Amino acid sequence: MLMSLAGIVFGVGFFIVTQAQTSGFEQFFIKTILGTNGAIRIEDKFQDTIFAMAAAGHDSGVSGFEVSAAREGRKYIEGVEDPELLMEALKHFRNVVGASMIVRGSVVADSSFKNDTAQVYGIKMENHLAVSDLARQIVRGDLEDYRQSPAGLIVGTVLAKRLQVTVGDTIILRAGDQQRRYRVSAIYETGVSDIDKVRIYMHLGEARSLLKKPTGASFIQVSVFDRDRAPQDAVHMENVFRHGAQSWQEREKTWLEVFRALRVSSALTVSTIILISGLGMFNTLAMIVMEKTKEIAILRSMGYTRKDISRIFIWQGTIVLIIGTVLGWAFGAAVTYGVSNLPIRIRGIFTTDSFVVAWSIWHYVAATVTAAVVVMIASLVPARRAARLEPGDIIRGTSQ
Repeated sequence: MLMSLAGIVFGVGFFIVTQAQTSGFEQFFIKTILGTNGAIRIEDKFQDTIFAMAAAGHDSGVSGFEVSAAREGRKYIEGVEDPELLMEALKHFRNVVGASMIVRGSVVADSSFKNDTAQVYGIKMENHLAVSDLARQIVRGDLEDYRQSPAGLIVGTVLAKRLQVTVGDTIILRAGDQQRRYRVSAIYETGVSDIDKVRIYMHLGEARSLLKKPTGASFIQVSVFDRDRAPQDAVHMENVFRHGAQSWQEREKTWLEVFRALRVSSALTVSTIILISGLGMFNTLAMIVMEKTKEIAILRSMGYTRKDISRIFIWQGTIVLIIGTVLGWAFGAAVTYGVSNLPIRIRGIFTTDSFVVAWSIWHYVAATVTAAVVVMIASLVPARRAARLEPGDIIRGTSQ
């Protein structure tokens, strides 16, 4: 029974630890994405074709395939034609925190040592700070320097390393027949290498001039209060603005599914520890029933009912469950805290120098429910067998 108790403790503890880790990395990834690309992106204007209107005309029982078909049947016109008007209208959406219009374009960046392809993002600084974590992502330089310098740039760490430039150095940006010299005012790091190696932030007016886009915007980045409502808000914005609107859940669907699969896989793997402990408890209780048949007969002769006998064995399992769960909580919390302080260097879809964990009561609840189901099943079968024993059969030696 002590081995079963130890298994419950370790099973519950490791269940909590693995869920804290996988959930922690998932939440950190979501925070990075929201702080870089926003919760919703409003871009290309669309016109419904006959095919799209037919797909959209179905009743409320429309399938996901038909909704997708309606989107695919649209005719898209690149960019946002009147971004100021859309940003003003966004203020009337209750869930919207802020919005930033962005003019984007491809360029070739030349330094004294090397050249590389990049994308410039023309922004209004104050608006963009309201929808991103750019201020916290600066690792070298100063945003105030960027504000004061019309020819200032904010460059990603990977791109800066590839071009071998640092704060104060100059870069020549070439877009078509345009070629202009700029100064690196700051260097940022989002941790997403695909962003840090191509994205350059510059003042909106300068981007319009360099890219020859005097009006409109490439897209509008939107930040919201409740990130879980982003898909519903995106659909509403599409219907109101007649522009494509994509939520962060839709943009990052692949990565979210990967994290979900990891969370489920780790839960199933660790649950085997609890399952093995349950099998050990089942075996122990079954042996007790076989060894204590005479004692059970005496109890039945004294007036104990079948339910009373069954409760004795169920309570043994319950006591082990309660003690194992409480000790498992403590073990899981201690290990989770210890893991959160372990150094680890991760660069790729996010940046962190330590394990990221999420503290959630639901991890403890899920571990407890899993342990309870296994232990109760392991206890119930021997308890029912003990309850079926008859005193007369035990005395005659014919009990089964």
